[in-house]
Amino acid sequence: MTQTFDTLLVANRGEIAIRIMRTARRMGIETIAVHSPADSAAPHVKFIDRAVALDGSAAAESYLSIKQIIAAALESNAQAIHPGYGFLSENRDFAKACKDAGLIFVGPDEHAIRTMGSKAAAKALVEQAGIPCIPGFKGGDQSDDAFVRAAEEIGFPLMIKASAGGGGRGMRLVRDTDALKGELDIARTEARAAFGSDELILERALENVRHVEIQILADTHGHCIHLGERDCSVQRRHQKVLEEAPGPALTDELRQGMGKAAVDAARAVDYFGAGTVEFLLTESGDFYFLEMNTRLQVEHPVTEMVTGLDIVEWQIRIARGETLELRQEDIGFHGHAIEARLCAEDDAFMPSTGPIHLWRPPEGDGVRVDSGVETGTEISPFYDSMIAKIVAHGPDRESARQALVSALDRTILFGPQTNKAFLKTLLTSDAFASGQATTDLVGKLSFELVEVDPDATAIAAILVYLDRRREAHEKAVSVAPALLDWSSSPLLPVRMSLMEAPELRLTAKGNGCYAIEMDGATRTVQTNPSDPMLFVIDGKRLRLDAALIEGDAVFVALKGRELRFRRLDGLKSGLQDSAEAGLLRAPMHGVVTDIGVSIGDAVTKGQRLGVVEAMKMQHEIVSPIDGIVAAIGAETGRQIANGAMLFEISDQ
Repeated sequence: MTQTFDTLLVANRGEIAIRIMRTARRMGIETIAVHSPADSAAPHVKFIDRAVALDGSAAAESYLSIKQIIAAALESNAQAIHPGYGFLSENRDFAKACKDAGLIFVGPDEHAIRTMGSKAAAKALVEQAGIPCIPGFKGGDQSDDAFVRAAEEIGFPLMIKASAGGGGRGMRLVRDTDALKGELDIARTEARAAFGSDELILERALENVRHVEIQILADTHGHCIHLGERDCSVQRRHQKVLEEAPGPALTDELRQGMGKAAVDAARAVDYFGAGTVEFLLTESGDFYFLEMNTRLQVEHPVTEMVTGLDIVEWQIRIARGETLELRQEDIGFHGHAIEARLCAEDDAFMPSTGPIHLWRPPEGDGVRVDSGVETGTEISPFYDSMIAKIVAHGPDRESARQALVSALDRTILFGPQTNKAFLKTLLTSDAFASGQATTDLVGKLSFELVEVDPDATAIAAILVYLDRRREAHEKAVSVAPALLDWSSSPLLPVRMSLMEAPELRLTAKGNGCYAIEMDGATRTVQTNPSDPMLFVIDGKRLRLDAALIEGDAVFVALKGRELRFRRLDGLKSGLQDSAEAGLLRAPMHGVVTDIGVSIGDAVTKGQRLGVVEAMKMQHEIVSPIDGIVAAIGAETGRQIANGAMLFEISDQ
């Protein structure tokens, strides 16, 4: 049955909202945005003319509020809703609420979402269809004792998983019985917060395997095809980091077998729309059903780049009741595509929030950037940490890999820290470059903190000096150009301090030339007033990609890296080492979801004290020393700022 519509509300935010709106606009469909107070000036709101405000910045009070989303659609006279990914995209109650309100849901029906949304139900269904599944436990008894008994039967190592979810939430690797109960508690908390259900399952943990998924399209007339595979093996904490198509390990025979299994899984639940069936692939070529995602995937661009198809367009056309014109033999694959997820994380993979002072995505043939940020926006603690997806396409895998490394080098973000260096380390690792990466790649690699670049440090010092000089001259009544950097006495060095850099001395020699003393060596730096991005350091020409001073922060983009210094102006740096004092501060903005101790309790080093949730992930706070809980500065369920005191442990 054809269900035409020409107005579409996008019940999401960020890059995926913009990506959906672009396709809808091209199809002549008017799109409507929704936004939380935290997103009132977000790019996805400014992308179109119509937007409806939601109450509450937290996801549960805005983008996860079925009542508010439906009301926004009715208020704006939308005829259909596209959920994007995450949030309500795999919520069966939301799909039903859309239908009950007379709205077209761009996705599968409630039955498919409910069945495939439960890992236990999904596995029971596909097993009946003859698709191999990983041994595990999916019983109705959710007690700790039942899980312990099942774990002993399955054998270790094993995975705890949220039955209702995905994306790494509620997922824990356990290697022995002693750790099981504690990990069950954490998994339940994560699953409840992310999916509204704390039901868990167990699976035998398969190691040294690949994570391979098959993209499918199915219409309401019984036609179903697959669009090939994506290899998503490179993961950290069970969240995908790099994705590529086609998979480097798949033969044509294996591709056909996995493609058929994916189509069979979709048919088993009478699926329609775009969906993804995920498998684990062993070294011997055996594959096992993992789960089915009944929505658009984050990594769908790599499939679009190798097939030339617009998956969102087909989602909309199928939702309208159109027949899937494509047949399996029509699907061809051209070249290779690799995607990297650029996220707001520090070197310890903790969420990094705050304003974006400069965002400059890469450009070039074969490079696609899906982002939901721009200069002047802010990375909020309320939502996922992903900033953008950087995707490169080439005629072969090596060309695509090199193009992606180059694209990351040209990507500049001044503000929150990002995982760019981490992504480049992965892309240039021998295992990934040779196509041998498995799901345990991140655990095998060493990620050392990159030392501060002395060239960047010298340039940052000059930028600070010039900025101070500009401020002084603006306050002066008049300064003759000939007197800049002039002194009646011998040249006086300026002692400077930049956080995370050695103390240095700068001497202005005139004519844009500076001597920088640092770490016992002196560098001569020549600047060029007509080309402020060009520096010559001891005869070596260097060109800055970008530079910015914002408050006391000094940002320098050089040699494909973004470095952030903090001008100290003679002040001592930062806070004391809180771990040494037994003082634990919040590592990021977030919500305290659990406090497991009370004042006066005796604790041991490494003992879990509480949990902070930020950007949909749970972060354990553990005691740095043996001692007594002297103070607790947080309450369960309350928002807490980065650096705020959480616990004080006395060693007495």
